[in-house]
Amino acid sequence: MVFDRRHLFTAEQADFRLLIRDFIRREVVPAYGEWEKLGHVPREFFARLGELGVMGMAIPEKFGGSGDPDYRYNVILQEEASRALVTLGTTRSQLDVWLPYFLEYCAPEQQERWFPGLAAGQLLTAVAMTEPGTGSDLAGIKTRAVRDGDQYILNGAKTFITGGFLADLVIVVARTSDAPPGNRRQGLSLLVVEDGMPGFVKGRKLDKIGLKVQDTAELSFADVRVPRANLLGEEGQAFGYLGHNLPQERLTIAVGSVAQARAAVTAAQEYARSRLVSGQELATFQNTKFELAACLTEVEAAQALLDRALGELIGGTLTPADAALVKLFTTEMQARVVDRCLQLFGGYGYILEYPIARLYADARVTRIYGGTSEVMKLIISKSMGLLRPGTAPPPEAVQPDGRPDDEAREERRVRGDIGHLPDRQARGDDIRATRSGLGCGRSQAQDVAGHGDDAQRHQCPLLSPLLAPGDP
Repeated sequence: MVFDRRHLFTAEQADFRLLIRDFIRREVVPAYGEWEKLGHVPREFFARLGELGVMGMAIPEKFGGSGDPDYRYNVILQEEASRALVTLGTTRSQLDVWLPYFLEYCAPEQQERWFPGLAAGQLLTAVAMTEPGTGSDLAGIKTRAVRDGDQYILNGAKTFITGGFLADLVIVVARTSDAPPGNRRQGLSLLVVEDGMPGFVKGRKLDKIGLKVQDTAELSFADVRVPRANLLGEEGQAFGYLGHNLPQERLTIAVGSVAQARAAVTAAQEYARSRLVSGQELATFQNTKFELAACLTEVEAAQALLDRALGELIGGTLTPADAALVKLFTTEMQARVVDRCLQLFGGYGYILEYPIARLYADARVTRIYGGTSEVMKLIISKSMGLLRPGTAPPPEAVQPDGRPDDEAREERRVRGDIGHLPDRQARGDDIRATRSGLGCGRSQAQDVAGHGDDAQRHQCPLLSPLLAPGDP
């Protein structure tokens, strides 16, 4: 399918696509091998994106941005990177996941301090939630910030933090007050820790099976004095903030999954035309034709589902349950398609110099981060009114047209539906209620990858934690 058949993009966005395509061809593809060896995208690349206006598209003009938050520009950026068989490090998370926190919750003074650097690609960000041993129990976060005059004294450790190695500003989820009995979600706050603050240490850069140009790090905080002026939003309200952008975050994963699956089909098609088997092109064999035809059909079906959801996101009508449905289908489709395409390469598909091998390694995490496939199924089934035996669905949960009303939608957003690219985690009431029936000895509903030794000691047969954070 050619992109102009999708009727999703404007003429201006079509021009932007050509600009990005040329930029990636000239400045990314030739350097990509060095980026993989380096283990992250060079900082200069983000500055170049800033010069092109990409980093500041959603930032108001008075701060050096374009003031155009249209998500379709972000879609184009992902699709063109996949088309060129590369990824852009943490660019997707910078724009689609972390920037919305700043746009939504920054006070005017904070906007003045940070927005110009964000728009220029000079300030890079990250969000730090996951802790060693805490797993997906966000309410059980141990990192603590104690008020001392106009400062917080921050202590704790975070792990599997995407973008943490290069980040200038890290949004840290910390407990600023004790939670009242029966509601451990209260008392969490978002503090922006700046690189260079005494006591803030960036640990080792973690080696992953895929996503080689995206940095993932361990962070520690020892008596870090964070000005109260760096509190993002209101104190004690972090748990609610973490769900405000979930539909877009999950569509971000879906966009990459469909684009990379399409790239795999194209790569397999080109390889099949060039590979000779017993004197014949591999592409002439019936099995090859059938496999590629089936793969393309899956990609097109996923594209149609995704584009409908993108239209709803832009129109402000996309529900968390529908976003979960799209993520579930597209990421599972990506796994099937990339695997079938790699099979056509034979042994060469297992060699890293062939892009299909990289696509295969990168694809695995999409079914884990931003909410595992199992968690997506729980969210979808809950929206259908399918609860555990003996539990009556709340009367406001489902309206006659099958869609949740605003109150139920907000509840799902912060109950058992908290995920992140790559390190958001949650344990929702629906998951806790289900654990006993799944044979879990403790909270094992891992909404994202990366949960340390705690995850390795306790295994749940269905919602098993896996160590694979990331951001394609």
